[in-house]
Formats: sequence, C-alpha cells, structure tokens
Amino acid sequence: MSQPVQPTPGPQPGRDAATPGAGPDLAAIKARQQATWASGDFAVVGVTLQIVGENLAEAADVRAGERVLDVAAGNGNATLAAARRFAKVVSTDYVPSLLEKGRARAAAEGLAVDFREADAEALPFADASFDVALSTFGAMFAPDHARAAAEMRRVVRPGGRIGMANWTPDGLIGQLFRIVGRHMPPPAGLAPPVLWGVEDHLRQLFGADMAHARIERRMFNFRYASSAHWLQVFRDYYGPLNKAFATLDPGTGDALARDLLALVEQFNTAGSGSLVAPAEYLEVVLTREEAGTPH
Repeated sequence: MSQPVQPTPGPQPGRDAATPGAGPDLAAIKARQQATWASGDFAVVGVTLQIVGENLAEAADVRAGERVLDVAAGNGNATLAAARRFAKVVSTDYVPSLLEKGRARAAAEGLAVDFREADAEALPFADASFDVALSTFGAMFAPDHARAAAEMRRVVRPGGRIGMANWTPDGLIGQLFRIVGRHMPPPAGLAPPVLWGVEDHLRQLFGADMAHARIERRMFNFRYASSAHWLQVFRDYYGPLNKAFATLDPGTGDALARDLLALVEQFNTAGSGSLVAPAEYLEVVLTREEAGTPH
C-alpha cells in the first residue's frame, strides 16, 4: 500500500504547479500524503491484511519465474505472496520506512526480493518490464488516478496481468474516509481513492484492458478485541487517522472518535464480546491488451 486523509504517490510536468484554474497542487498533496503514511506505523495494521495479498496472487495466477512488480507495496503483503510463489519480485513504495519493514519480513523468510523506493505515478522501469503488476490498497491512493493506472499499464508487457485490491466506497474503509473527510475535508478537486473500488471508474482508467477482467467483491475481516481496541490501534498506527487526530482540536477529535466507534460497531458481526468487522474491497485482475487486438 502506499498516503492525508486521502492517501498516494510523483510529480507531473505541467500539472503540479499551483496556478489559477490548474486544479489541486498534486505535488504538495503528495508530500503531505508521504508524511501521513510515514506517521504512526502502518505495518502494525498492514500485516493483518496479508490474506488479501495471498488471495490476489492466486487470482492473478502468479507463477514461478515471472517478473512481478508490487506497486505502493507498503510493508509487502503482495510482495511476500508473489515471492512465496517463486516469482522474481520488485517491491516499491515511496515511504522508505515501509520498505524497510517489507525487507525485514522477506529476510525472515529467506525470500529474495528487490526493494526500491518509487512513486506509483512515476515508476522507474522501462516499458513492458514485468509480467504482472500487483497493488493491494496502494495505487488507489495516488492523487492522479489516470497517471497511476497508465504507469501500471506501461510497465506490464502486452498479455501480462494487473491485479488490484481496492477498498469500495460503501465498505467499512470507504465509509471511514467519508467520516474523516467530514471532520477534516480533503483537498478540493482531488478524486476520492475509493473510486478505484468502482468498476465503471476502472473501465475509464484501463479501457480495453478491462475487456476480460475478472472482478470479485471480497470481504476482509478486521478482527480486534473490541471497537475501542480497533480505534486505538488505528489511531496510533494507521497514518491517515494518526495524522487526523494529531491535527484536529480536542473537541473535533473527540467527535471523530465517536463517529468512528459508531461506524465500526455498525459493521461488527461478533456481538459485544469481540470485534469482527467485514470490510468490502474489489479484487480485480485484468490482462494487458495484446498489440493489434481488435476492439
């Protein structure tokens, strides 16, 4: 994964300067997001999501010997899943501390992975360098959706696959960001990350590559001792919430905490003794269009 309350990833000539009518200053937004994801310790939350990376690697049919790129990898869930399948993996993120967490995890398992600091919107790789690109809750936070999608398309060979896990707007995390946005509005003009969890938006981003996409709505269960335990962990370690609570005045922060507790209780299926909160995401695997393929 890896970005303020609407997390991201590289500068784009002609679009990043804050000029009248030019839209949001994406470079400034990216810098703030980078600081956001470096706050707290996302890896504490990230490791609990490992099953999503495993499921995505299976859905994308990652095979031994294939060249795999993990985009906005966070602490490396999809990275490890692909490496466990004996693929040749490059793991990228624009937060160095998260790459270090992934590097330590790979070393603990004796997995050979190339870790590189990189921006999802400006991947430092040649065209068609990879057989597969994966991203679990990472590329979706790039402020420039079209550019991030174009970069993934560019570095994957024709006939290769792009696999993503993206939170949906109406799921738990989508609603979490909506609540945070009410208390701390995101930058004007910035497309919500959870649009990546909407099939029509993905068709706009990936075009003909979506012709034979496999799309499945999945649930990830957040499992904690209680709603209060979930909030404490997310407040301490999940960058967007850690930064929001550090920025808001105490009264607004208390109101945000109450709203978040009510939200997670709404999703809790475990009763009063524990917390099991299903969070919906879209699992998408698409195939890069072969050159000359008729539309």
